[in-house]
Parts: sequence; C-alpha cells; structure tokens
Amino acid sequence: MEKVRVRFAPSPTGPLHLGGVRTALYDYLFAKNQGGEFVLRIEDTDTARYVEGAEDYIEEALEWCGIIADESPKKGGKFAPYRQSERRDIYDRYTEQILKTDYAYIAFDTAEELDAIRAEYEARGDVFSYDNKTRNLLRNSLALPEEEVQKLLNEKTPHVVRFKMPVDRTLGLVDIIRGNSAVNTDTLDDKVLVKNDGMPTYHFANIIDDHEMEISHVIRGEEWLPSLGLHTLLYEAMGWEAPQFAHLSLILKPEGKGKLSKRDGDKFGFPVFPLNFTDPETGNVSKGYRESGYLPEAFINMVALLGWSPSDDKEILSLDEMAKEFDLHKVHKAGARFSKEKAEWFNHQYIQKTSDEELLNILKNSDLNLNISDDKLIRIIHLMKERATFPKDIYENGKFFFEAPASYDEKASKKAWNEETSSILGELATHLESTEFNAEALKQTVHHFAENKGLGMGKVMMPLRLALVGELKGPDVPDIMELLGKEETTSRISNAINNFK
Repeated sequence: MEKVRVRFAPSPTGPLHLGGVRTALYDYLFAKNQGGEFVLRIEDTDTARYVEGAEDYIEEALEWCGIIADESPKKGGKFAPYRQSERRDIYDRYTEQILKTDYAYIAFDTAEELDAIRAEYEARGDVFSYDNKTRNLLRNSLALPEEEVQKLLNEKTPHVVRFKMPVDRTLGLVDIIRGNSAVNTDTLDDKVLVKNDGMPTYHFANIIDDHEMEISHVIRGEEWLPSLGLHTLLYEAMGWEAPQFAHLSLILKPEGKGKLSKRDGDKFGFPVFPLNFTDPETGNVSKGYRESGYLPEAFINMVALLGWSPSDDKEILSLDEMAKEFDLHKVHKAGARFSKEKAEWFNHQYIQKTSDEELLNILKNSDLNLNISDDKLIRIIHLMKERATFPKDIYENGKFFFEAPASYDEKASKKAWNEETSSILGELATHLESTEFNAEALKQTVHHFAENKGLGMGKVMMPLRLALVGELKGPDVPDIMELLGKEETTSRISNAINNFK
C-alpha cells in the first residue's frame, strides 16, 4: 500500500477561517491514523490578494491548535520549497510539457476583447463561455495560423495558457465522502492554466505540486468539487496517477442556511478565526478563539465534530484519541451547523479537566489585574472553576475575592436584610474574632451562633453572604471567609452594617 501523504494548502490572503482549520485538522487526523505524513504548503501565486503577515498567522494558528506539519516552509522537507512563489522553474518545465500535448493551447485574447464578446452575448440573452464551442472563433493557437502564433510569441505578446477541454466526454468521478458521480466535458470551460505573467493558476500549480510532493489523498472543501473534472483531466494530460479526493461539506451559519462567515460571528458574538487578526491596511482587529479565552484542546475538539462522528458518539476526545478513531468514510456529506452554545460547552468541559496550576498560569499571563498571592489565587481557582466557561470567568465571577463590594444588589438586599440584621451580624462579627479562620471552624461558629440565637440559617447566612459578596451568589460562605481572612471578613461585615443603617 502506498504511503499516505496529505497536504493543507492555504493561500495567505487573510486569516485562517474555521473551515480552513477543520480541513487542516482532518488532513492531520487522517495522516496520523494511517501512519502517514501531513504537509503544509503555501499557495501564494495570487499576488493581487496577498496579505502581509497572513502566512505567519496561518503557521501560528495551526501550532496553537496542535496541528503540527511534518513538512512546511519553516520546517523544510525533501520536497522543498513549500511556497508556490518559489517553485516557478518547476511550473515552467511542466508548462512546456503540457503544451506539447493536445490538452492545452495558447490564447492571446485581451481582457477588453473578452469583455466585448461577453457583452455581445449578454445583449442577445446568452452567456459567453470560453469552451469547445467558442474557442475556434477566438484569438488563440487553435484558431490562428501557426506562423501568426509564432510571430505573436516572438513579439512577446501577452498570452495565457488554457486547458483544451475534450468534446462530449463523460467523466466518472470518485469521492471518498460523496461516492461516485459523473460530468460531461461539454459543461466545462477551458480554464486558464498559466496567467499572462507566467505564473500558474491554482488549478495547474495545485496538481503539479501534489504530484511532485507525492500527495496520495486530497482533502479539501466542497467549493472545489466543480473543479474535480478539470483536475482529473489534468492528471490524465500529464500522464500521472491522480490522488484520491475527499470534499468536505460546508460549516453552516447558526441558523443553518448558508456558509458561516465573519459577518455571522460579528452578528452573534463569536469568533470565526483561531487567533486575533489585525488587518494590515485598516488596523481592524478580528477576534480569535485564543484571545476570547478558549483552550486550544476545547477549540480543536469542537471543530473536529463539525462534520465527523467518532464511535459511540463520544464528544470529549484528545487529539491523539481523534487520530486513532478518524475515518474519512465517517465524515458527513451534509453541512454542519455551527453552535456558539456548543463551542462554549466544550470550553467549559475542558476548563473542568484543566488543573488548577495550569489555570493559574493562564490567569497570570492574562491582562487581568490580579493583585493577590499565587497561593490564594489557586484556592480561588479551585472554588470557582466549576462555574467557569472561560478562564476570565474565574475572576469575573469571583471578583469579590479581589475587592470589597462597593454596592449591594437591590433585590438581594430586600430579601436578605431587615431591621434586625445589623444587630445579628454585629454580634456574629464579635464571635468571629475568637474563631480559627478555616472553613470548618467558621461553619461550626456560624451554626452554633444561629442555634443559640434561635435563628434559621437563612437569617444569618444570606445577609452574611450579601455583606461579603454584594450579591447572593458564590461558593460556600465559610470558604469565602477563610480566603478573605479575619480582618477583611469583619471589615466587610462592618461596611454592610454601616451601609444599611
């Protein structure tokens, strides 16, 4: 059996979209499952749309996700270079080769000439296509005399190389995910293979690179499905064996209709990129999952299940577990609807799995103002992480650990405080002065105090929580008191009494 080699080949025209991350992930998982190799190749022939910094962004994003390439522009490899812009001599050689076959020809039509022809067709209600019905009427090496073609080439007349689509052939196409299909070549146009600057288009460079790099399987988005017929014929034209193809379905909007876009993220309040991306022209920042507080393991777990189901419908899997289970035949044909709520659920699950020490490092490396010792912070993390979806929630939901309440929730105040409460809490504070400040001792003191006063626990615990937190929320009150310490606890009780006088 041939060695499995797959590639992820993004264009550096902007940040990496969620759909691109999933394609890279499925490539990676398939390669690891099959004991193969995963290649990162940068397809940067579209110079007009090139975005400064996009390539570095792609590599950093994949690294954050844990999707590490075996070969890449930075890492190198035996099939280097891995940037298309550095492979011009390879493309030139294959351009010469395909022009010697009956599958390609040179076209001299200018953009203005083609626009004029297109306008004529539209005027009579037709649609113009550069194909086997029109090519012999246009300015190309199929229609012009050989000597005129040579003259134009000698004069360095701008030209492109087009694929010569066969006439009336039915192609049988095979897709691992979607099964068998067929397309008639009369429905396909003569695509440009080499632009007038001498650089190949995606179609030609793509199959050359895949052949040269010995790619065995091409896993890509369904937007490339209409190109499968052309790519199959290009392999035939070059006399090469084609790789196996698998086309992934779309990641859909939360409401289920249409492809997920950045606009949807802006509208519903979630990122569509793995990392923050700053547009080099406008300076606008697009939010990323990393900066939004998602753990990389949670993010990649969520992405993996947008279109694939492991056995037993397990939901929480590590990257290694996914690789062991991954099967292209189990990838869904239908689009996968994105859910912000599900993404947050995954992150919550992983926060619970993350050690207190790891969360301590995450919080200390954040931009939160944590003026507190590591020992206290790790105890706060232990108390608060059960309710946290993001690391910052530990701080936001436990803000009372870091600063005394400046005000008291109005609804909670009406519920917890009456004319007797100040007296009750004042007396309790006196008892606390002689209590050892650990949670168990504090719990016993409050219970005994309530019993001796003939009070229900709610009469004591609710206003005590309000005094310490400012609201009726948070972990157990004795745990809060232990962490705050005696001086801070009694100070907060005193502040509350003064506030409600």
